[in-house]
Amino acid sequence: MPSSSEMVLLPTIPGIEQAKHILYRLFRDFDGCFHIRLWDGSEVHLGRDQPAFSLTFRSSKAFQELILARDPLRLADAYFRGLIDIDGDFYSALKLRHHLTSLQLSLMEKAKLAARAFRIKSEKTASTGSDTPKWAKTFGQKLGIHPSKELNRDAISFHYDVSNDFYALWLDEQMVYSCAYYEDASQSLEHAQHDKLDYICRKLRLKPGERLLDIGCGWGALICWAAEHYGVSAHGITLSQNQYDHAQRTIRQRGLEQKVSVELLDYRDLQGEAKFDKLVSVGMFEHVGLKNLPTYFAIANRLLKPGGLFLNHGITSDEGGWKKTVSTEFINRYIFPDGQLETVSTVQKIMEDAGFEVHDVEGLRQHYALTLREWVKRLDERHEEALKYVTEPVYRIWRLYMAACAMQFEEGNTGIYQILASRREPFSSPVPLTRRDLYRQPC
Repeated sequence: MPSSSEMVLLPTIPGIEQAKHILYRLFRDFDGCFHIRLWDGSEVHLGRDQPAFSLTFRSSKAFQELILARDPLRLADAYFRGLIDIDGDFYSALKLRHHLTSLQLSLMEKAKLAARAFRIKSEKTASTGSDTPKWAKTFGQKLGIHPSKELNRDAISFHYDVSNDFYALWLDEQMVYSCAYYEDASQSLEHAQHDKLDYICRKLRLKPGERLLDIGCGWGALICWAAEHYGVSAHGITLSQNQYDHAQRTIRQRGLEQKVSVELLDYRDLQGEAKFDKLVSVGMFEHVGLKNLPTYFAIANRLLKPGGLFLNHGITSDEGGWKKTVSTEFINRYIFPDGQLETVSTVQKIMEDAGFEVHDVEGLRQHYALTLREWVKRLDERHEEALKYVTEPVYRIWRLYMAACAMQFEEGNTGIYQILASRREPFSSPVPLTRRDLYRQPC
C-alpha cells in the first residue's frame, strides 16, 4: 500500500482530468476501440480505429461509484437507471466485462486510482434515468435456494408477468419464449419456432389419442401445436397468470377446448401415477433449483406411463453448482430470481437416479444464440412501443439480459440441451432403432 503522503502528492486537477487519467489507465491494454463522453461533454477516445460503440456518463457520482466499488453489476445498474448510455454496437460494449474482470492492477495502482476517484467532485448534472427498479430491491438471490411454493410463484410472476403485450413485440406470432430450431441462420424466427415445435413432437413420437403433459407450458404454443398437428390430448401447467390467461384465449380461438387444457399449478401438486403417454418440459427446469431437481424428475417419472417418453429441454452451465459470479448474480437479481443452472452431465445423472433411461441428448447452443440475437433486434426496433408497456429501466434490463445471454451461448459458457428419456424398464423399446424419423420434412 502507498503511504498517505504519496496520495496527498497527487496533483490537484479538475475532476474531469482525474476521470480521464483513470480511464486511460484502465483501458491502456484494451484490445478494441470505443468512445467515452463524460458528464461535462468532454470526450475520450480509446483505441486507434473507428469506435465500435460509445459510452456516455451522465453523472460524476455514478462514475466515481463505479471506480470505487469495482463491482461490474454497478455498471449494469447505472445503465438501467440511465446514468450511462450505450450507443453503437451493443455486443461490442458488453465485451468490456471480459477486460474489466481480467484487469490486473497492483495494490499501488488500485490505491492511486481510488485516490483520484475520491477527488472527483459530485457535480449537479441532468440525468435521464430513474431510481433503481423496485423489483431489484424486492427479489434477491435468496429466492434461488428457497423451496417455498409461494416464493416460486412470486419468482415466476416477476419474470413472466411483465406484460403479454411487451413479450408480443419481440417474440414470434405464437409467443414461443424458448430456443428456436434453425435449418440455417437466414431462416425467419417464425419459421424456426414452427420447426422447433414440430421437432419436439417428432422426438416424442406423438400419436393421435395420446395424452401429453407440458410442465411449464408458457403461453400454450406447444400444447396447441401438438393437438392440431398430431391429434393428441394435451394438458399444460404454468405458474404465470398472464400465460394462463393467454393460453386459455388461444385454446378458445382455435376451437381446441376438447383437446387442450391448461391450469395454474405447481408441478409438485401434480397427482396420480402413469397418467400420461408423453411428457415435455421446455425452458422450465431452470426455475426448479438445484436442490429440487431430484424431486422434479421423480415426479415426471411417476406421471409417465410405461413405454412413454419424456423430453426435457433446458439451459445448462459449463460449471456445476451455480457458483456466485457476476453472471449468476445478475441473472438472480434482475431476471430469474429463482434461476439456477447445472451441467448437462449432472442433469443426466439426476434423471438416471430418478429412474429414467436416457435415449438421446442434443445440444442446441448455436440455435439459442441466433434466437436471442433476433429477439434483441426486434426489441431494439420497437423501443418506443415497448415503453407503452414497461418502463425504460425494464426495457434496458431485458435488452442487456438477452444480448449478454446471446454472447454466453456464443462463447460456450452456457449450453442448452434436449434430453429424451423413458422410464427404465426391462425389454422396453420406446424409440426406433435409428433417428431417421426425426428428419422428415416438418409441418
